[in-house]
Amino acid sequence: MQEIEIKNLGELPYAVEEAMNRLRINVGFMGSDVKKIMVTSTTPNEGKSFIAMQLFAQMARSGMKSLFIDCDLRKSILSDKYGMTVTGADGYSAFTARPQRGTSYCLSHDGEFDDCIYRVKGIPDAYIMPNTDNIVNPSMLFEKSRFSDLLRYASLKYKYVFLDVPPLDLVADGEQIGSKCDGAILVVRGGITSRNMAKHSAMQLERAGCPLLGIVLNRVEGAKGGYYYKKYGGYYGKSKYYGKDKQYYYGKNK
Repeated sequence: MQEIEIKNLGELPYAVEEAMNRLRINVGFMGSDVKKIMVTSTTPNEGKSFIAMQLFAQMARSGMKSLFIDCDLRKSILSDKYGMTVTGADGYSAFTARPQRGTSYCLSHDGEFDDCIYRVKGIPDAYIMPNTDNIVNPSMLFEKSRFSDLLRYASLKYKYVFLDVPPLDLVADGEQIGSKCDGAILVVRGGITSRNMAKHSAMQLERAGCPLLGIVLNRVEGAKGGYYYKKYGGYYGKSKYYGKDKQYYYGKNK
């Protein structure tokens, strides 16, 4: 298995890291049956990929063997945004390059799933399947049995599988993927995403048979930590997480 370096994952401010840590803990409260978790949003630019990546990294750093699957096969920019580079097989070769095989390749070809999965350098227990080639219509790939086989294989090998999924209001991919997941985390943007939009997304998840595990309020304008907002495009320090039975508040309790 090749090793991938994620150069731009970044070190988070203390308050943000602590909030992500609390999210990680609350996900752990969901129980052992919740393994395949998709992270999505209602519309673009709400910060879902950032939340998905940071939650995945936090979980792996805590000793939970985790796999991140980039399921945004239409417009993924994660490989470039995070500066993902691959060293030669098992580190024996000197070359570095952009990952060549990822989610779309895995779903459209036969072969071992591990050929498209990379160990993350510097983060034990972290593995990632990036999307290396965007395609126009990935719906048929998500409908194939190979995608179900991938998720089944991943859920047996990894403690958690996090799937970064396109916004629900854009395309039907999210509902297709959600029907095969154990639950979803919905990321909404403070001051932008309306209650009706969030409710509609929740209804879409319900229709797909995907339980809504929680809602993350992201990019809160005027919150303490403006530097984080400017640099990373969001602030998570005063986010809410709604579990199945309890309600957890990050930041100051209301």
